[in-house]
Formats: sequence, C-alpha cells, structure tokens
Amino acid sequence: MRVDRCDFSGYKVYPSRGKVYVRGDSKTFRFLNHKSESLFLQRKNPRKIAWTQVYRRMHKKGITEEVAKKRSRKNVKVQRGIVGADLASILAKRTAKPEVRAAARAAAITKAKTEKRDKEASKAANRSTQANQPKVSKQAMKGGKGGR
Repeated sequence: MRVDRCDFSGYKVYPSRGKVYVRGDSKTFRFLNHKSESLFLQRKNPRKIAWTQVYRRMHKKGITEEVAKKRSRKNVKVQRGIVGADLASILAKRTAKPEVRAAARAAAITKAKTEKRDKEASKAANRSTQANQPKVSKQAMKGGKGGR
C-alpha cells in the first residue's frame, strides 16, 4: 500500500482518497481533501495556516518528548609557538613596554638604512668598473660572430 503526502497540508493521503491536481506545466499535486486543494489554488501559504504540518513544524508544536539541550563544550584557548618563534619569545614581545618596542623599531630602521646605503655604494662602485669595459651585445656575449 502506497501512502502519499498532501502537498499543502503535509498529512498522509491513503489510496482511493484525495485529489490529484495537474498544473499546466504537467507538475502533479496531491491533496488530501477539497479544503487543502482550495487553499492551494488561492495561493495561501501553508506556513501561515495553523492546522498544516508545515506550520506545526515551524512553530515547534506537538513535540512530545522534551529533547535535552545539547551542552556545548567550551573551547579552551591554548597558546602555542609557531614556526620561527617559540612561545616564550612571543610572550616576551607581547609583554614588552612600548618604549622598548619603539627603541627596537628605531634600531631596526637604522640598520636597514645602513644596509641599503652600503648596497647602493657597492652598486655604484660596481657600475664604475663596468663603465671602463667595452659594450658587448647580448648575442656576442652568448658566443655569436659579433656582427659578421
């Protein structure tokens, strides 16, 4: 025995009961009685009609056994070190005073500036030595015939 569900009310429709409504696009709807068919054709929303199963499910009606609330486990935060910095160094940086932090930042900036200045100086010296050499095309550098 095949038992269907009413497309409007959600109740069971047993064999030889109810109506089948076929829409223009060939979609079929099964209704328990004329009441649910009529409300469907009036385009009523079953979620707003109190006796339908959809309404009852939405408004949590008729749930007999009270389900015990699931206790959610509280997340425990654990601090761990990451690659390149262990936990002790991370905590030391976090607890450092703002003055110490500013001094370390200033030192890092001056160090970076001196390194950049040295790099620029070495680049300039390198450029002056290359200026004395004759210019050679890329093909000639690769072993070409040199314009023959």
